[in-house]
Amino acid sequence: MAVETSVPKAFFWRRIHSLTGIWLVIFLLEHLLTNSQAALWIGDDGSGFVHMVTKIHNLPYLPVIEIGLLGVPILIHGIWGIQYLRDASINSFKTDGSRPSLHMYKRNKAYTWQRITSFVLLFGIIAHVVQMRFVNQPISATVDGQHHYMVRVGFDEGLYTLSKRLDFKVYNEQAVEVEKKMAPDVKEFLGDNWLSFFDFRKIPEGYELLERQKVLEKDEFVRALTARPLENGEVIVAAHDFATAMLLVVRETFKWPLMMVLYTIFVLSACFHAFNGLWTFLITWGVSLTERSQKLMSGIANTLMIVVAFLGLAAIWGTYWVNLRF
Repeated sequence: MAVETSVPKAFFWRRIHSLTGIWLVIFLLEHLLTNSQAALWIGDDGSGFVHMVTKIHNLPYLPVIEIGLLGVPILIHGIWGIQYLRDASINSFKTDGSRPSLHMYKRNKAYTWQRITSFVLLFGIIAHVVQMRFVNQPISATVDGQHHYMVRVGFDEGLYTLSKRLDFKVYNEQAVEVEKKMAPDVKEFLGDNWLSFFDFRKIPEGYELLERQKVLEKDEFVRALTARPLENGEVIVAAHDFATAMLLVVRETFKWPLMMVLYTIFVLSACFHAFNGLWTFLITWGVSLTERSQKLMSGIANTLMIVVAFLGLAAIWGTYWVNLRF
């Protein structure tokens, strides 16, 4: 008689954790390949970065894709990773004998670093998302059919030379005040009953509608320009496309030594975690079972780790200081 068996929940979720991990390895490859083009090729003004980010930004239903193909896998992998952190017993360091120590085994050390890097990534990913998706996310406005994407950056002389090549405008406090003074007052232009503009039962004539639209667009532009008050030494840059604005955000981020150090730790942790995880993934799913194949796959994983880490470090250390300083 056949006996019905069920898959243990722990086994199921460990396999889901493994599958989401390999998906995130693929994303890491794409992400660092894209970012590296802010620095490589030197003298190219980040055109490769702009091209790739534009293609990604123009994907249909992008928020759904980001949540479904990135947010959910990261959440699942992260939750189960926290469970690993809680249960992990690190014993790859030398001790006084009061605790077990297996420091002579390389794979035991790799396991320890997998746990350490997961801790770094837990906080690093949260900080990275907050910075890029909320704090430094470009604010957009449209005037005469032309999009403008605005970000705050610290002023440096290189912005003026870059503005000619990358086609963006630089607004300091004085320029912002000029835009505010030149902008027509919406209430004054539309009259006392200005809310009637939004009454679709009263459709104005074509010319009047066009003029009102221009006023509202200019008002939207000024609101976007003044949404984030400038602090000492800051300016606003307004690019005509989202990708160029993000290139300037990357340039601004890697202008500061502290951010460069933090992102270096972040990238190295991500690369080790990803490709050490890739090696264990191949064993877990039965791709690499013999000692010979495991040694071969270890060499391939380590090579990929070095290449992808180079791409990430190139973006960090080369975007501002080598490629886009002036």
